[in-house]
Amino acid sequence: MNVMLNILVGVQMLAAIAMVGLILLQHGKGADMGAAFGSGSAGSLFGASGSANFLSRTTAVLAAVFFACTLLLAYFSHARPTSGGSLLDRAPVTAPAPAPAAPAPDSASQIPSGGAASSAPATPATSPAQNPAQIPSK
Repeated sequence: MNVMLNILVGVQMLAAIAMVGLILLQHGKGADMGAAFGSGSAGSLFGASGSANFLSRTTAVLAAVFFACTLLLAYFSHARPTSGGSLLDRAPVTAPAPAPAAPAPDSASQIPSGGAASSAPATPATSPAQNPAQIPSK
C-alpha cells in the first residue's frame, strides 16, 4: 500500500512540474498585438486554427492525470485504518501535582523597622509564573 502511495505522489509531482512548464511555454490570450486591438480571430477559444495544438492537448492530459492522482491519494488516505480518534484524544491526560502549601508568614516579621539591622529579612513576592497554585485549571 505504501509503495502505491509513493508511486502516486511521484506521478502527481511529475505531472505538476510538467504542467507548469507547458503552461509557461504557451502563448497567452493577449500575446498577439491584434488581440490588444480587438482582432476577432484571436479572441476565439482555440485561436485562428479552430482546434487545440499539441501544447494545450498535452496540458489537458497532464491536468487529468494530476486530478486523478489527487483523487486517488485522497481516497487511499481516507481508507487507511487509523488507531482511532485525533491526536488530542490519544494523548495521556495527567493531572498536575498539587502545590505544597506555603506556611503563613508572620505578619510582625514583614513590618519594616526603622533601623538598618533587621532581625528577619523580608520575604520576596512570588510572581504567578513561579507559583503553580495560582494558575487556574480546567
